[in-house]
Amino acid sequence: MSESPLDAASTETPTILIVDDDASVRDVISVLLKEEGYACTCVESAEGALSALTGAETHLVISDMKMPGKDGMWLLDQLRRNHPDTAVIMLTGYGDTENAVECLRRGATDYLLKPPRVTDLIRSIERALAKRRIEVARHKYQRRLERRVKEKTAELSVALRNVEGAYRTTLLALVAALDAREHETSDHSQRVVRYTVATAQKLGIQEPELDDIARGALLHDIGKIGVPDAILLKPGKLTPDEWVEMRKHPQVGYDILKSIPFLNVPAEIVLSHQERFDGGGYPRGLKNEAIHIGARIFAIADTLDAMTCDRPYRKGTTYAAAREEIKRCSGTQFDPRCVDAFLSLSEDDLKELRRQRNFAEQAAEETGEQRKSV
Repeated sequence: MSESPLDAASTETPTILIVDDDASVRDVISVLLKEEGYACTCVESAEGALSALTGAETHLVISDMKMPGKDGMWLLDQLRRNHPDTAVIMLTGYGDTENAVECLRRGATDYLLKPPRVTDLIRSIERALAKRRIEVARHKYQRRLERRVKEKTAELSVALRNVEGAYRTTLLALVAALDAREHETSDHSQRVVRYTVATAQKLGIQEPELDDIARGALLHDIGKIGVPDAILLKPGKLTPDEWVEMRKHPQVGYDILKSIPFLNVPAEIVLSHQERFDGGGYPRGLKNEAIHIGARIFAIADTLDAMTCDRPYRKGTTYAAAREEIKRCSGTQFDPRCVDAFLSLSEDDLKELRRQRNFAEQAAEETGEQRKSV
């Protein structure tokens, strides 16, 4: 059963600070309240009241409105700002009701005309302390709830990271299986992701768009799961009919991914990854900006990896030669803006990206760390 704010009401003896420049008023009120069982302290100025409140809990301040130097209204403002849990009752002279109403608006619990009647003073104190207990309990209850929300939010964040890690591990396993099926060069899909992300960053693309582009690059060939082995693994040239089948893989990949909400954008990149900037690609013949930016970047990364990796029928070329070929095809096969961003990566940058650990190893390490933190 949850604790209500009223359950936290304090049972300690209330302490009251009396603030008045008239010593006789201070003495009379102090004696009266002590007889009622309250612990009282007296000061003669607003500045003295703030000093008395430092380091000691005070439940209630009873202050005169008119005092030499800083007045009661100034003191009230200081109390609301720096001691919000302290209740305040203001004492005012006859005919000063306009200021009395203003002090209520600024946060005083009550005001009384001087000299206050004993019964009125006691009732006002009881109301003020009761209201304070409720407010203090409510604030404590609210702080407990806020702490619980922070704790649960932290737990949820860990859980979401674990889920995301599981998603990524699953995708990586699927892509690795596809690469193996096609006898693709080791880590092809993950290398093109690294090239694609590095180029996208040069274009100023940031999260969460960068994550979507990375997933699109990783899953670019998922549609080949629907291509028969006789075509996919054929060592020689494909016939026109076989090319028709092969060119269906972007659409097949899109159809696989489009129903998964967090892969909506990657699905669009998969559908567009064989388009050309000049409109000569497939399956939709898109051109220029109509092609998703992630697909335009990926086209460069995929070409780079294809040219620089060894194949059974040829040896891979150098990064310098691949860069020149990509530059030559700027404006036709590739988006010139993306080519410029790619060329801003040095050969050493590209070689370092090639040497980096694959995402499967990183994901396994991150998942292990997340589990330890739970």
